[in-house]
Order: sequence, then structure tokens, then C-alpha cells
Amino acid sequence: MITISDEEYAKLTDYMYRNYGIKLGEHKKALVVGRLQSVLMQNNFRSFSEYLDYVFSDKTGNALITLINRITTNHTFFMREPEHFNFLRDKVLPYLVNTVKSKDLRIWSAGCSNGAEAYTIAMVLQEFFGSEKPLWDTRILATDISQKVLDTAKKGEYSNKDIATVPPHWKNKYFDVVDDEKVVVSDRIKNEVIFRSFNLMNEVFPFKKKFHVIFCRNVMIYFDAAKKKELVDKFYDFMEPGGYLFIGHSESLNREETKFRYVKPTIYRKE
Repeated sequence: MITISDEEYAKLTDYMYRNYGIKLGEHKKALVVGRLQSVLMQNNFRSFSEYLDYVFSDKTGNALITLINRITTNHTFFMREPEHFNFLRDKVLPYLVNTVKSKDLRIWSAGCSNGAEAYTIAMVLQEFFGSEKPLWDTRILATDISQKVLDTAKKGEYSNKDIATVPPHWKNKYFDVVDDEKVVVSDRIKNEVIFRSFNLMNEVFPFKKKFHVIFCRNVMIYFDAAKKKELVDKFYDFMEPGGYLFIGHSESLNREETKFRYVKPTIYRKE
């Protein structure tokens, strides 16, 4: 096994923090070394310094994509934290239907991972609007820094285990059977989601219009207080008045610092 020195680890963690806001503490060292070990071995790198020099100088960006894919954890599943989707259906959507006269709903799944969250939102919208759906533009923007999970998300293919938490009638309605073990998201749901590669630490957000709803769940657990506040402030600036922010159950916002109003645990609103 190729070990990593304190200096090499500091170089790696500093880079990830400055460019992606990801805080890799000392307790993550063994995990990072384990996840990158096969990359070093397969490419015959003799040290982490040699590997990092290669990543930082690679003009194609492929080496960096591999590094990000290995370091970040992308664990999610359909209907995760279901009370969020119930709140979206029962509180948020009725409010937006009565206030958004343009019939253009803008929802962002930030840190979308393998697409399960974005597709779940799309199914909630389909159920809510029913026959009125064609009258509304409800396409969801879904972003992540990991190209690997974005490729999985775009494909929309999942195992039966992946969709175990999906209501039975939704399985029949919104998934097509591939074989005995796999299903694929139906085109009418797949076409409702736009997947893009995006770094939440980008200094400038390129969006021309503001969002009505932002889901950013279990992403900020990687950020320290300063980076989290920076990101939340950007979410606030790029959200329509009355819009809602959903975060993960292991996360919270400092109510003394944020401009968002606390609604209930993990749900905040711009007023």
C-alpha cells in the first residue's frame, strides 16, 4: 500500500477545501488513502505527491474528475427523508400554484448524486398537477460535481433494491422494467430533469432566473461553518421571495446568521 505523508495530505485537503469547499479532516485520512489506492496502483504512481502533481497538471480534467468521484460519498435513495416530499406536495406546491402566474416553476436539486432525489421530485410534481401538468414548466435542474454519478443519473437505471422505498403504484407508473433485477425511469419523468455538472463553490452562479425551491440535502456536511454560510447566502440571493430551502436531517442553519426564516427542522423560507 502507498502511504500518504502529512504534507501530501495537507496539500490534497487544502486543494479540495479551496476549490470545492470539502473539509477533509484528519479522521478522513485512512478513508481517502483507501479510496485512491487503486488509482495510484493502476497508473503506476510511486507516491501521492506524484499522483497529485499529475492531477493538478492534467489539462483534460479527467484525473480531477476521478479524484472527486473517489473522495466524495454519493449515498442517496428514492423518497429519502419522505417528510420533505410530503411538505412539498401539501404546503409548497399549493402556495406556488397560487402565486407563480407565469406557470414556470424553478426547482434545483443541488448535489443531486445519482438522480434519485430529482426523479422523486419529478414524480411528486406529476402526481400533484395531474392533467394540468402540460400547462406548467416544472423541469428540475439537478447538479453535482461528480461526473460519475451524473452519468448514472442521466441513464436513469436502478436496481429493484434502489426503488424499494417507492410507492408500488409509482413503480408501475413511472418505471419501465429492464429485466428481473433492474428498472429504468420512464421517459416522461426523465425528460423533466436537466442534469448538469456544477461546483457549488463557484464564485459566480450563472443562473438567469431565481429558484422557487432548492433542495441541498446532506451536502453541507462536508463544509465548515464559513463555506456553509457562503453557500446559503448564495442560495438566498438566487431564490424568489417566498421560496423554500430543504437541507438534510443531519444539517442545520445558524438562525442568528442566516437570512432564511426557520419553518421547521431542515426547512427554511425566504420572506
